[in-house]
Order: sequence, then C-alpha cells, then structure tokens
Amino acid sequence: MDGPLGLRKVGSYASVADAGDELDLSRLLEKPPPKLSIERQRSFEERSLSELSISVRAFDAAAAYDHGMFSPGMRSSGFDTPASSARNSFEPHPMVAEAWEALRRSLVYLRGQPVGTIAAYDHASEEILNYDQVFVRDFVPSALAFLMNGEPEIVKNFLLKTLHLQGWEKKVDRFKLGEGVMPASFKVLHDPIRKTDTLIADFGASAIGRVAPVDSGFWWIILLRAYTKSTGDLSLAETPECQKGMRLILALCLSEGFDTFPTLLCADGCSMIDRRMGIYGYPIEIQALFFMALRCALSMLKHDAEGKEFVERIVKRLHALSYHMRSYFWLDFQQLNDIYRWKTEEYSHTAVNKFNVIPDSIPDWVFDFMPTRGGYFIGNVSPARMDFRWFCLGNCVAILSSLATPEQAMAIMDLIEARWEEIVGEMPLKVAYPAIESHEWRIVTGCDPKNTRWSYHNGGSWPVLLWLLTAACIKTGRPQIARRAIELAESRLLKDGWPEYYDGKLGRYIGKQARKFQTWSIAGYLVAKMMLEDPSHLGMISLEEDKAMKPLIKRSTSWTC
Repeated sequence: MDGPLGLRKVGSYASVADAGDELDLSRLLEKPPPKLSIERQRSFEERSLSELSISVRAFDAAAAYDHGMFSPGMRSSGFDTPASSARNSFEPHPMVAEAWEALRRSLVYLRGQPVGTIAAYDHASEEILNYDQVFVRDFVPSALAFLMNGEPEIVKNFLLKTLHLQGWEKKVDRFKLGEGVMPASFKVLHDPIRKTDTLIADFGASAIGRVAPVDSGFWWIILLRAYTKSTGDLSLAETPECQKGMRLILALCLSEGFDTFPTLLCADGCSMIDRRMGIYGYPIEIQALFFMALRCALSMLKHDAEGKEFVERIVKRLHALSYHMRSYFWLDFQQLNDIYRWKTEEYSHTAVNKFNVIPDSIPDWVFDFMPTRGGYFIGNVSPARMDFRWFCLGNCVAILSSLATPEQAMAIMDLIEARWEEIVGEMPLKVAYPAIESHEWRIVTGCDPKNTRWSYHNGGSWPVLLWLLTAACIKTGRPQIARRAIELAESRLLKDGWPEYYDGKLGRYIGKQARKFQTWSIAGYLVAKMMLEDPSHLGMISLEEDKAMKPLIKRSTSWTC
C-alpha cells in the first residue's frame, strides 16, 4: 500500500508475479526472495572484501554536524540517540509527492510487469529520439529510489531483462561485439492488435558515434549488489544466470592485452558523457566504476571452479588499480606544485615524470582552482597527457567505492566546499569543470553544437548528480553539504519541470536542448532526500575501505613504485 506521498509502507519482502517472459529466466521471477537466517546473511558478509556494514560512527558524525557538536574521533552509541532521532524526524518536502507521481508515470511495462523507467516523459518535445527508452545508467537512481521505498520487484525484473539482453548476438555493421557487453538501452514495443510486447535493445549501434556503453555492465553489477544488500535476497545473485552474467562482464575488462596500466582504455562517448568530449583514454568515470564493480562482483561471485579464477584475478587487479589511481590520478596543491617543476625526457625506472607530461601543458585555470586544502582525481592520465578537468561522477564514485582513501575523500569534500560557486553554483551539479571553449572546443568536440561552453556535458549542471553527492557527503560525515545543494535544487527543479540539465557558468538557465520531466533528475532528487532521511540506505551503494589494500604511498617530489 502506498502512503500519501507515494511512499510505500514496507512490511515484508515483496515477491514478483510471473512476468511471462520468453526466456528460461522467467522462472526466477516466480520465486519470492527467501527470508534469510542470521547465519546466511553472515556468510554473505564474510565472503565479501570488507563489505560495507554501515558505520554507525559516520552517522553520529552526520548528526553531530547537524547539531553543531562534531569533533574528530567522535564515537557512536547507535541510532537511538537524541541526535539521530532528531535527524530522522523527517518532514517531507511538498516536491516529494510530485516527484513520486512523475517517477511512476515513467514506468515501462513488459507483459504487465514493470521493467524500468523511460529516460524522459516530455510530451512537449517534438523530437522523442531515444528518450522513450530504458537506459541502464539512467535507471540506476530510479532503481535505488524503489529499493529505498520497499519496492524491489521492478529492480529484480530490470536486472533479469537486461541479463537476458546480454545473451543476444550483438553486431555493429559486420563486427560482432563481445559476449559480455550489456545494452545501453532497451525499448518495449506494444502491439495492441496482436497483444504482444517485443523488446528492442541498443548496444551502441544506434548511439551517437556508435560507441558501446562501457559503463552499463559496471552499473548492472553495482545494482545487483544494491538489490542484494537492500532485500537480503541472495538467491538472485547466486543463480547460474547472474553468476555467468558477472563473469562475462569481467572477462571483457580483465582480459590480457598490450596494456601497461591496470586502468581500462576507452573510446570517447562510452559513458554518461556519451558524445565527443576528449575523455578517450583512461577516463576517471570508467576507472572508478570499474573499481566499484570489481569490488561488488568480488562479494557476490561463488568460489566454485568457474568463479574462483575470477576472484583471484579481481584481487590482483584491485591492488594494482588502487595503487595506480591513488598515485597517478590524484591531484592536490603539493602534487600540482611538483608537476609544475617536473623535468622531461627522463629515461629508465628512476624517472620521476613517468608519463613524460610537459609542465607547460598544465592549463592556467587549475592553478587558481586548486585550493590549499583539498584535492581530486583528475579526468585522465596517459602518455604525455593529463586531463586536469574535474569530473563529478568519477570523484563521487571514488568516494563511495573507497577507491579514494579516507584522507582523499575528505579532500574531495574540502574542494567542493572551497569551490562551491564553480562546482555547484545556482543549480547542482557540474558534470565537468571547467568548460572547454573557442579553438579547444572546435578541436576536442569537433564543433559539437550540443556541447557548447557551459552546456550539456561541457560544463553543464546535472541535477541527477545530487544523489551521488549526497551519498558521498553522508559517507564522509558531511551531510550539511548535501543539504545545501538539495535546497538549491528545490528552489527550481519542480517549477522548471524537472529538466535534464542546466546551462551557464552558474547553472542558472534551463539547458537549451534539455528534456523536461527527465526521469533521473526526478529519481536523483528522491534518492538524495531518502538518504538524508535515513542514512542507513547508504549501505546499498557504498563500500568501506579494504584494509588489505595498501594506503596511498607518501611521496615528496616523485612518483615511486
């Protein structure tokens, strides 16, 4: 039963009725998730890599921040403290009911079962394009909203439908894609005469630039873990089908090749930034999602004959990847100063400037942007190239996955506070900062009319990023940052019709091509609000630091291995 604001009253585990799918996976939809014993739940935690069981200390810190009584090292006494009670006495904002109504309007059904949400429900737009499809990455905040509201069945349906689509033969022209590639999106075609529903999937053949979505498989694994953590239902992740699906995704990104780095080499347009924006190479968004997906998969893979090999490969890759990212992608005031003084054309293993980055290539803006206290993971590192731009999604996921050390996570939060006008402005949140313009824009984007300066992916402001910021804020014990950003969004989002993105240096204007009633703008707001109401929701999307991984190597003026 739904409450007055669209919030479902949660009583027990929800089951899913027969979806009538043409797959053999349909039997999975018929089985309600079992209620688990304490021993069963413990076994899931024991085989994870330091899985996140929510740190009560972080939430007491959050409450203390709210009441102005925080001190470092403060210990928790549990959730039933006066501070936590005050925090959880949540009075819903009037926008919440409107948001739930809009989110439910976006639901897509296959044979009577909800299987996802369309990208945008904008009837005023003349061009539908692919906004009437269910995108894997776009559905993630919708899925989290439904999980937090006690409605897991739509998430289970989505996971199984996309798993089914993974098994399709995938071709672009005459080239066959890897078996593990997940779709970017899918669409349900209803035939009212024949009374049939047909699934149509896009694996990149119809996308801008014809690029396969590298992030889809990672988001699928992350969402599978979120479903498992939220419901306590291990049976879905442990099915042979889901185990195989994870292994196929992992086989794609753990395959051996000519790589000398543990990071993933990607084309432009392979993620949320799905147009040419100069992120080719080793973009931070993909590396952070890769790291998080590896950790999530490690907690769910069975240690059987097939899974054991992947577990060993994941552990090795995680250690190499965490060292590489924390050492070479991290930028703070001291590291910036060191790079500024680097020598070039060094040879042998004693080289300090390992990638032969020319200090003169450091853009002028970064010297003013970098605060004395604070830091972030830069956009890209490859031979003779460092992309110093700030990318929100990659840095927030780095915090949630614990790719960032605790010190680095706090430094990212310090940077956001110190550069509030640049990163948040009047509408959260900049997907990238700063915008590229003039000659650089012509070269990097190919004169893309949609990615002009301070618009869309080129410095545009995306409300969907609110949920990631909020999760990162709660994890670092600084919910006041999220609350301030949410209040900014509440001043405009509903009135403006839930736009996809905003334009301008401060995010003041509705995007020139932004769709209204953009589903992930709606869902991102709801997830942010629900996490502030009940921070325990963070557990489904966050991982604690793995103590087995070596912390950031302290260095003076050199990169040392």
